[in-house]
Amino acid sequence: MPPSRVDRSAAIVLFIAVCAAYFNSFAGDYQFDDYNVIVHDASVASLAGWLHAQPSIRPLLKLTYALNNVSGLGLYGFHVVNLLIHLAASLLVYAVLRRLTHDDDLVFRDQRMAAFLAALVFALHPAQTEAVTYISGRSTSLAAMFALLSMLLWLRGREYEDRRDLHLRSPFVFLLALLCKEYVAVLPLALLLAARLQSGRMRWLRSALRESAGHWLVLAAAIGAALAVPRYRELAMASLDARDIGINLLTQGHAIVYLAGQMVRFDRLNADPALPVVATLDAGSIAIVAAVAATLLVGLLALRRSPVLAFSILWFFLWLAPTNSFIPRLDVANDRQLYVALIGPALGIARVLLRLAPRIVQWALVPLLIVGLALATWQRNAIYVDEIAFWRDAAEKSPHNARAFANLGNALALACRTSEAEQALSMAFELDPTATQPVINLALLRAGTLPGLPARCAPTPVATTPPPPPDPAPQ
Repeated sequence: MPPSRVDRSAAIVLFIAVCAAYFNSFAGDYQFDDYNVIVHDASVASLAGWLHAQPSIRPLLKLTYALNNVSGLGLYGFHVVNLLIHLAASLLVYAVLRRLTHDDDLVFRDQRMAAFLAALVFALHPAQTEAVTYISGRSTSLAAMFALLSMLLWLRGREYEDRRDLHLRSPFVFLLALLCKEYVAVLPLALLLAARLQSGRMRWLRSALRESAGHWLVLAAAIGAALAVPRYRELAMASLDARDIGINLLTQGHAIVYLAGQMVRFDRLNADPALPVVATLDAGSIAIVAAVAATLLVGLLALRRSPVLAFSILWFFLWLAPTNSFIPRLDVANDRQLYVALIGPALGIARVLLRLAPRIVQWALVPLLIVGLALATWQRNAIYVDEIAFWRDAAEKSPHNARAFANLGNALALACRTSEAEQALSMAFELDPTATQPVINLALLRAGTLPGLPARCAPTPVATTPPPPPDPAPQ
């Protein structure tokens, strides 16, 4: 299915809209994890450092960081690459969804329009800023780009019966995705979902399994290789020790509901929500777990008679499964986990709107989506301008988050806003009395010895008048 004039027009609109929405992202500074995985990581400071660190986790991702560092473009170069990755992923979303639908004789009709609207949502949703404007969010977007390319090659291979696409090119690109971030391990299952939506036949599963055999082999080999890398084993053990599986499932039930809400509550987007661990099965938790289970069951039952509904629901759950199911994580949820997951709901809602709305309303959706989402993304980009804005946003939206207040206090201190810094550090200790670092930093700040504190921010010693000499002793 070669691209038509309409497809090329859709690609141009996507390209322009993404560039406009993210134009102010280049003002973003390094934030939080960026310092650990990029700024202070010797393994990405140079190509020699990267090579010396192998074998390591996410080697392809780290290679891109090393290439950025040796390019001499600095922070600007990181933002350019992140934006190009997101642009490519957005175009791939449209290309994939177009192959999952049927041709239409009229321009932007029915399923083709649904694919375009879903791609717009993916490209411009403000939650995506955490994988684009946040530099180290590249791990999510780069892995997604390769996963979507692998899916596109696989769908093309099925369409043209090209065994090289099915069993060579697509599995190889899947391997590249795994070398960027592990959550794309669910891609073989995503291919089965895509096959169900693409096929009008009921006997779709056997052929889809046969045609995705290369991906399952790559996944098995990748798991074996990961277990041989000491760092992966350390992370796996630390994750399993984080919390009990039952408690984690209960916690992640709440996290899934939270992430579903983030798709529509742009005012709640939060780079560090610090969702609590839920260990009590009360009435509210039972209701949330029941709602999540019921929605998942509806998706599974819909596989037989309503593949679009099944795809919309199961795609969302599938892409959240690596981070929001059995495997415990230190941070319960992050907005960037929605990066690929929201494609399913976006397509399903678009198909419903196009079935119910008049044609004039359908056409009006395009500019409304572009303007509304682009403005929301532009505003969201603004919090990445510096660490004060970044952590103030997190602290305001999660007033229980001690880490947000601690980091906000450090950022304020380095900006010589000492009184505000003291308040934030004190709040961090009040929220988490077991955290010693805010107390240490507060003491260092008051002593003027906080690491990185500019000399102009150091407290000025108070001048004292020496006492007068004692009166001479009487003779």
